Amino acid sequence: MLSPWPSWTHFPRNATPPTWIAPLIGVVRGAQSAIATAEPGTRATSDQVLAALAPGLQSLGFQVETSKMRDAKVARPVLFGENGVPTVTYEVDGVHDELGIVLEVEAGRGAQNNAAYRDVIRASLIVNAQYLVLLMPLFYRFGGKDGGRMQEVAAYADAKAMLEAVYASRRLALPFTGVLLVGY
Repeated sequence: MLSPWPSWTHFPRNATPPTWIAPLIGVVRGAQSAIATAEPGTRATSDQVLAALAPGLQSLGFQVETSKMRDAKVARPVLFGENGVPTVTYEVDGVHDELGIVLEVEAGRGAQNNAAYRDVIRASLIVNAQYLVLLMPLFYRFGGKDGGRMQEVAAYADAKAMLEAVYASRRLALPFTGVLLVGY
């Protein structure tokens, strides 16, 4: 029996997943033909994945990075200075301010370079972030050029194992109401 696509899990495991998850998963499911990574030969960049998801996410009330141009980026404050002016901000792939959701999409380098750790820490520092939604490829494949061996990273499974350890150990308390991990 095939498992449903996309794969997803919500942390902490002892909390009921919020109702906003179902429509968000519907948006991801609707972009399956453009972003799915389960089959060999699929290799979308995070920008391509975000572009495929953007219209659906925007229809749900998300503000989404639409390009790398400065005015199209989504920045949220971390620290404030004199006169309440933000002195440290982080750029994210998307936010839903009303629900307190920070959204990050990873692919390629992110899958290879433990971006899930960076995303968790950086999102933890964003003011008013209640939830983190982290989208990771089920598989990221690289190499295979010039007769080299194709390698594969199970990015979603790796991120899931990390979050399971964080929540089970209770040594690192994350400031979120919940974290949604989605494997595309």
